[in-house]
Amino acid sequence: MLKIMIPTIMLFIVTWLTPKKWLWSFTLMHSLLIASLSLLWFNWSNDIGWNFTNSYLGLDPLSTPLLILTCWLLPLMILASQKHIYTEPIIRQRIYIMLLISLQMLLILAFSATEMIMFYMMFETTLIPTLIIITRWGNQTERLNAGTYFLFYTMMGSLPLLIALLTMQNDLGSLSMIIIQYSQTQDLLLWADKFWWAACLIAFLVKMPLYGMHLWLPKAHVEAPIAGSMILAAVLLKLGGYGMMRIIVMLNPLTKELAYPFMILAIWGIIMTSSICMRQTDLKSMIAYSSVSHMGLITGAILIQTPWSFAGAIMLMVAHGLISSALFCLANTNYERIYSRTLLLARGTQIILPLMASWWFLANLANLALPPSPNLMGEILIITSLFNWSNWTILLTGLGVLITASYSLYMFLMTQRGPTPQHLFSLNPTYTREHLLLNLHLLPTLLLILKPELILGWTCYSYSLTKTLDCDSKNKS
Repeated sequence: MLKIMIPTIMLFIVTWLTPKKWLWSFTLMHSLLIASLSLLWFNWSNDIGWNFTNSYLGLDPLSTPLLILTCWLLPLMILASQKHIYTEPIIRQRIYIMLLISLQMLLILAFSATEMIMFYMMFETTLIPTLIIITRWGNQTERLNAGTYFLFYTMMGSLPLLIALLTMQNDLGSLSMIIIQYSQTQDLLLWADKFWWAACLIAFLVKMPLYGMHLWLPKAHVEAPIAGSMILAAVLLKLGGYGMMRIIVMLNPLTKELAYPFMILAIWGIIMTSSICMRQTDLKSMIAYSSVSHMGLITGAILIQTPWSFAGAIMLMVAHGLISSALFCLANTNYERIYSRTLLLARGTQIILPLMASWWFLANLANLALPPSPNLMGEILIITSLFNWSNWTILLTGLGVLITASYSLYMFLMTQRGPTPQHLFSLNPTYTREHLLLNLHLLPTLLLILKPELILGWTCYSYSLTKTLDCDSKNKS
């Protein structure tokens, strides 16, 4: 952990002491070095499931993929933001980069926390730099309204969680993630217990977000600058899923009865938000609503608590983080040339920018879960788990997959095909920076399918550990 934390802290110093000419180059190279070092976390050889830095920070197969995704995203955000921020005064450029670094720092502490109270504190603190990025560097005057939605939805959902955690601390004497999963299950028969159950989950359901609590997300995505959209889609939404997977082991047996309304909202939300995507005219809003649809699948998978569903949830979280971030980068390349997010004003760009059209095609195919993308593997694991839970879910999830394919192809056709409008004939060419940015999104996505056990979380780790123990016992006999 220290090999990542110390270079991240040093990156603050680099940001403030580097000359203006080399600011973006030095911070990019330094953050790429941190991202490369984080790949060492994939070298997992611990037999107990946890690898501790100290009594408060640790890694396990669930948090490791999300930690690496967090570190991988910082250089990509710096690459994507360069043109948008480069014209501003140097002090604002340094503050912007510092906010991105502080977000990475807080997310590393959140995903590696072994105490629930520390996770809650980091979970809440990520709100501050994200809010500043949206409200200060957003594109339009609506950014203040979007920031207000983001702040109040998150705060109103999170305050009951704090009370629930303090109650749990009073009852169990500890909020350590290592201990609470082995604690004796309580009866939870009173009405107060049911309110406690809801308080534990609602903060994470708002963050994901669950359909019905999602109104802050499209506004935040549309008004945020490119780095804000990337970190929201790729990592901040995953904080909700990660928190649910950590705390849901304490909520049985109530989850089997009380989860039904949230399951209905999650699965019905897949249909509704996918349908909303079909009638969007704003490109960023369409990508934002598609995130709500994918998060509905993940919410349903976590609530049924089977090994396959947990494996599918973590797989889809990582895959969606990379692909959704790539789609926002592609939308930003259009916006930097056309200065509009309207789909109709960006038609026919395939003729002018053919290589960028190839990136659009690959990203949309991955978004609709075409093989060999890890999105497909995650969705298959989740859909089969839901089908095993209830046969009727195949109708809704199957329809959701069809609508996802429809709006993904609609997005590609509306932005790349068709007659080119007159106002697009003098577009700037694409830059090497943009092609590198998209390469760094799509290449890891394709490589992950070659060794998916790296991001399958607890399920694959438990299987490999059982297999190792069987082999050891056979060798001894």
